[in-house]
Amino acid sequence: MFRLKLRIGKIPYANLFPIFYMIEKQGGGARYDIIEGVPAELNRKLRDDIIDISPSSSIEHLRHPDRYEVIRNHSISADGPIQSILLFSKTPLESLNGQTILTSSQSETSVALVEIICRKFYNLSCAFASSADPIEKALRSNPAYMLIGDDAIRESHKWPDLHVYDLGSLWKQHTGLPFTYALWLVRKECAAEAPEALAGFIRDLDRAKELSQTELREAAAAWPYKAMLPQEDLIAYWKGISYDLTDEHRQGLALFRRYAVELGLVP
Repeated sequence: MFRLKLRIGKIPYANLFPIFYMIEKQGGGARYDIIEGVPAELNRKLRDDIIDISPSSSIEHLRHPDRYEVIRNHSISADGPIQSILLFSKTPLESLNGQTILTSSQSETSVALVEIICRKFYNLSCAFASSADPIEKALRSNPAYMLIGDDAIRESHKWPDLHVYDLGSLWKQHTGLPFTYALWLVRKECAAEAPEALAGFIRDLDRAKELSQTELREAAAAWPYKAMLPQEDLIAYWKGISYDLTDEHRQGLALFRRYAVELGLVP
């Protein structure tokens, strides 16, 4: 018998705040066990049966397609700039050949994306190393550092002497397609053992997405980190994110998979 409550992974970044705000507004906090973690942590918890459903790095699905079902019509994507997946560099990107680029330890999809951008689009031979250091420390000994989520937003306007590259913009520039950063993944055991509970969660998720598209000001008023972004900038940030999963998103995801396979980043 499946457990009484579904265990739902929650990424505590601004990008998903409207969705989880609406889920919890509908009573989801009582119906589900909601477990927070950065993307890399939630990927691991999903693999290890610590959570049942989560917005999870798209590369997690590409690496383990046999383990998960994808919830239809839901993702975290952007057709151009994403504003929260940023490469901070002391020199122009084109001059990083042979250098080591640090990448956020919180990410997996974005680590693959920056490697694809460097190797496929700019023909750069770079090394990549994970780091949890603050940007001030990281850039003392390395030329570039990729940050994601709220860390990237916080640092985005603090460094006028750095070159700051939005990875979503670079992907769109070179492919003409949107990029899908995360998918809503369900462990196949959960889908098989608790189909009614899963169907109920999907209804809640569908409703949360619908409400988030019309009630952004309410979500912005409830956002607890108001010092990070002015309300209008926060709303503009959310409007640049797509929570859908359309055929065009799938085309971008298929191209991402092709490049990742070519570079040995996925089997």
